[in-house]
Amino acid sequence: MAVAGIIAEYDPFHNGHLLHLRRTAECASDGVVVVLGGNFTQRGAAALLGKRYRTEAALRGGADLVLELPLPFALSRAQTFAHGGVMALWALGCVDLLSFGSECGDIDRLRRAADAVESEGTQRYIRQALETGKPYAAAREAAVRALYGDEIADVLCAPNNILGVEYLNACRALAPEMICMTVSRQGALHDAQHPAGNFASASFLRKKIRNGETVSDFLPLFSETILQRALQEGGAPATLEKLETALLAYLRKCTPQDFQNTPDISEGLENRILKAARKARTLSELFDTAKTKRYSHARIRRTVLAAFLGIENRHLQGGLPYLRVLGLSERGKAILHTARKTARLPIVLRASDVQKLSEAAKQLFALECTATDLYALCLPRTGVCGSEMTDNVVRIEK
Repeated sequence: MAVAGIIAEYDPFHNGHLLHLRRTAECASDGVVVVLGGNFTQRGAAALLGKRYRTEAALRGGADLVLELPLPFALSRAQTFAHGGVMALWALGCVDLLSFGSECGDIDRLRRAADAVESEGTQRYIRQALETGKPYAAAREAAVRALYGDEIADVLCAPNNILGVEYLNACRALAPEMICMTVSRQGALHDAQHPAGNFASASFLRKKIRNGETVSDFLPLFSETILQRALQEGGAPATLEKLETALLAYLRKCTPQDFQNTPDISEGLENRILKAARKARTLSELFDTAKTKRYSHARIRRTVLAAFLGIENRHLQGGLPYLRVLGLSERGKAILHTARKTARLPIVLRASDVQKLSEAAKQLFALECTATDLYALCLPRTGVCGSEMTDNVVRIEK
């Protein structure tokens, strides 16, 4: 088979995503598998649209099989996010190619940057810089610039490049036989607050959608249709601010010990968050007060949300316990048929499948259920509990 894999959030699915999917499909005669982040995202927020709306958009955009990136990996720093996504594709056992977008569009240059980041000299430099209080990203870039020069270090100044470097290193560790390709990002840059032609960043689009403004110029027609349906159904836009009081109340009763098993806690970050929580009256105040040069907004948001949702280090240890199918097309059925023979992990199509699996799998699924029940409180029309147990796999014919 010639199957390609993509790791994404698609929040929302826009013209840049469609371009990337189409370019990837040209290299994958047997289909495209997307590993999709769920209802909470890597930026430490509630996804604008729930995962099933985004699954449908992915399928209509050209994906054939959509798997879920489990919550502990989806709500993590770039290295862990990439590791989880690559593990899912590797575990399917029939994915030959990983495709990702990047600002530089040069796979060889990205690979040189990945080699530089992983070198012992760079890692030693980073450890020394961290001891002086330097943020990890800045320490990494400075190390590579000092040891490998500006051309390679400049790669680490752009977010999609950085994620691409993490994908390459994850492939080296987990799936060295997997081919990697990159598609140059078109138009607006990541987080750009102005569009470029018919291309706009997802952050720009989320802001416009939350303000009730039209974004139809920047979305494929099918994605605009799905968005409008979600808006009409009260399924979008989701916002973490609807959990504001609950989050602040949770933090005000926490102690530093409550954070001891939360991922990515170090250098007293929990103390800074809890001190900020005693003064903050809004989430914005909390994040602004806790932020420093060392602790970015995104890291603080992820840490707060991970603690609130009950994510612990044990949920990341040992990797993924199963592969959960969110959606598939007719061609996706053929991929799934092959994967039944090649998969290195159990494949979950319905909630009842989890009951046959390991205790770790059951605990992870219980965590997903709780997170989805809380996500339902972030919606314009508050949802009920239990949808993880009742929602069906999204299926389309094409």
